[in-house]
Amino acid sequence: MMQSFDVTIIGGGMVGLALARSLKESSLSVAVIETNETPDLSEQPENRVSAISFASKTLLENLDAWPLLKTQRITPYHSMQVWEKDSFGKIAFDAKQVNQSDLGYIVENRNLQHALLQAVEAQDNVTFFCPDALQNMAIGDGEAWLTLASGQQITSKLIVAADGANSGVRKQLNIPLTQWDYEHHAIVATVKTVEPHQSCARQIFTGEGPLAFLPLYEANTSSIVWSVSPEKAQLLLALDDQAFNQQLSRTFDNKLGLCEVQGKRQSIPLKMRYARDFAVHRVALIGDAAHTIHPLAGQGVNLGLLDAACLAQEILKHAGLGKDIGLYKSLRHFERWRKTEATQMIASMELLKQLFNGENPVQKALRDVALLMADNISPLKKQFIKQAMGLNGEKPDLCLAVPNN
Repeated sequence: MMQSFDVTIIGGGMVGLALARSLKESSLSVAVIETNETPDLSEQPENRVSAISFASKTLLENLDAWPLLKTQRITPYHSMQVWEKDSFGKIAFDAKQVNQSDLGYIVENRNLQHALLQAVEAQDNVTFFCPDALQNMAIGDGEAWLTLASGQQITSKLIVAADGANSGVRKQLNIPLTQWDYEHHAIVATVKTVEPHQSCARQIFTGEGPLAFLPLYEANTSSIVWSVSPEKAQLLLALDDQAFNQQLSRTFDNKLGLCEVQGKRQSIPLKMRYARDFAVHRVALIGDAAHTIHPLAGQGVNLGLLDAACLAQEILKHAGLGKDIGLYKSLRHFERWRKTEATQMIASMELLKQLFNGENPVQKALRDVALLMADNISPLKKQFIKQAMGLNGEKPDLCLAVPNN
């Protein structure tokens, strides 16, 4: 039996669900196609976490998803410390410097996905196909036709690819991809430390790559993101816990005392990806399907969530005017908007990576001086803080303010 929808979202992760939820008050019919069933949130902290910016928190509040998070597992952080190993270069940020109580919030990805799913399941205009997957897609002048692995057939005015970095939709459409390998793998794990994190996010730059400690909801527990070469990552994964703990503590300058890894360690290859097109006739790309960046500033999920809010705003605007939401001209402003944001973020991450890459003494001295100057120039530091909080740039309406009840 053929079913017809206005918007079909391929991918039921955080970004895809955020888009579905952003259409909650519309009369548009929405389909969400997701391959995997959502796993339960375990009692132990998850390895995959995100630093949610102030702008993304506002979005989630407007989507009525923030109150559905397990609040005891949200960690606000109000300060940040960044320094270079074996050097004098350092910089510190504090939310009070921009008259805010927090810089951001560390949230486990699965916690966020569960909250968004719970919110979307309450909508009358959303139909889930899960577990199921896109098998074939044909794009016509007036609509798109989709065949799912289950045999279900769907027509839709607009297809949205929210199916991750290896997007099947992007591949089926042969959308070219600019990409390069960062030649780093990120080791992610949960660790306990002797000293409490005091709601401070910390990052040290070493000659091998950055190491971040992100505070979790328990006072002595943090999530780490340790960027190293693929060869070093393999060696670190092969170590027993005791040897790993010793290397981790030493690399982190023993800032929080001896580290003790909890549970499994994972290694994630890091690549920059940038789709040539964020939109074509009847199709839009959001989140990792459109772009991936280095995690050293923790902005990947925030970029994706804002993609969803921006696309929703454009869909609702054109639907309200009675226009075809799937035409490329209806998607053009979304594409320009998000390409600009993604390009700026990719360039910033590459600049940071190159700046802190290598052990050349002259280069090291120059960046140490730059860090100290930035630390002591108040207007410059405030701009850094606002950028990290997602307060700079053009924002969709859903990220601007929580509506008054």
